[in-house]
Amino acid sequence: MILEAALFAVLAAAPVQTTEQEVRDFEARFNAAYAANDMASYWGFYDEALTQWWPEGRVDLPTYQKQWTKLLADGGKVISNVLSDVRVHVSPAGDAAVASYKARVVTRQADGKLTDESAQETDVLFKKDGAWKVVHIHYDPKPAK
Repeated sequence: MILEAALFAVLAAAPVQTTEQEVRDFEARFNAAYAANDMASYWGFYDEALTQWWPEGRVDLPTYQKQWTKLLADGGKVISNVLSDVRVHVSPAGDAAVASYKARVVTRQADGKLTDESAQETDVLFKKDGAWKVVHIHYDPKPAK
């Protein structure tokens, strides 16, 4: 009985991480890897079947990787990526989630020019084999005023 009470006390004191908090933590790490230009980590957040909507149309993961790898190789990089107004919705089964937020992204282009975008982004995540993966992104950039 004493052992059971002690175990219960430990479990009760342990922080319980909700699925919503898991998704928020995932999004924080995902966006931090992007902001740090840590592509080795960044690509690991994506599902291989990723689809994205950009202003110019639908983009798949290999196309995105090729474009971003070229930008970095040519001297471009993310300078900052600041999120606000993060909202998370989790499926009743806890295996799918939608995270939406505003992002202020400053990027140095290969020619040295800085771009400053205020974007609205929606990420769709599935939990597969115990790990969250981004399966779809809708990215809507607006020039910062």
